[in-house]
Amino acid sequence: MAEWFQDNGLLLGLAVLDGLSSAGLIFLVAVGLNLVFGVLRIVNVAHGSLYAIGAYAAASIGIFLTGLGLPNWASIPTLVLSAALVGAILGPLIERFLLRRIYAQEEVVQLLVTFALFMILEDVQKLVWGVQPIHHDTPMTMLGTIDIPFGQDFIPFTNYQLFVLPGFAVVTLLGLAWFLRRTLTGRVIVAVTTDREAATAMGIDAAKVFLLTFTFGAMLAALGGALSSPTAALVPGIGAQTIVLSFAVVATAGLGQIEGAALTSLMMGMGRSVAVYFEPEFEVVVPYIIMVLVLLVRPQGLFGVTETRRV
Repeated sequence: MAEWFQDNGLLLGLAVLDGLSSAGLIFLVAVGLNLVFGVLRIVNVAHGSLYAIGAYAAASIGIFLTGLGLPNWASIPTLVLSAALVGAILGPLIERFLLRRIYAQEEVVQLLVTFALFMILEDVQKLVWGVQPIHHDTPMTMLGTIDIPFGQDFIPFTNYQLFVLPGFAVVTLLGLAWFLRRTLTGRVIVAVTTDREAATAMGIDAAKVFLLTFTFGAMLAALGGALSSPTAALVPGIGAQTIVLSFAVVATAGLGQIEGAALTSLMMGMGRSVAVYFEPEFEVVVPYIIMVLVLLVRPQGLFGVTETRRV
């Protein structure tokens, strides 16, 4: 064991660092999907498209503002503002004119409608941004790199991936937990999640709660995309990859579980990263192996609870 660690310790250190960065992005998207399902009880397949549009919008706005002479330090706030803009525009439009019409429909109808929206938004991305890769790495290059001591070696790693991505994930987790448990609006959302009929009978406007929750979930998806845009070239199909992985996180954690989504994102981020460095051919399937193993033991997810079906 000591000999293996001596030979592969550096790769393992890189895998852990990459896993933390990957887990942060996965969590931002998955927690938005989980929140939307917990309140609206709709599995939104189009959530991945909001991630992709957030990434494309952040890269395009960043490139435009850089061309105008925007200081490099302002590139990170630009990512956040771009995500907020995408969520604030698309979230209310989708909820008000599409989802609100299918709340009472069967689950299969909801899935088909949101999948159709996903396909439409995928084509919209190609019409607006084309199919050529788009890349804007100013936020990452601006922050530089750091040499992390690991045994007798040093691991060079970008400050953006080491601090910014996990940092945003932690702030989102803590902020969301505080908001849901300590604020009046958050408690209203929890009440609607727990018992929609009782909450409505007590005078809570469920329609406004749905609109607020979906818009916030859209912002989280767009934020994940915006923060990922400096780390890789953007190409068509990134939304599909993300939504499939997010569904795996949600199913493994348990539907409606916020803290569970954080732990599950960490598990899958680490699993994928370790596979990339040691067994690359398994990188794609590792998250789903984790999901299957968990669901075989706990069909409701790691942190899910079995609900009593109302008749």
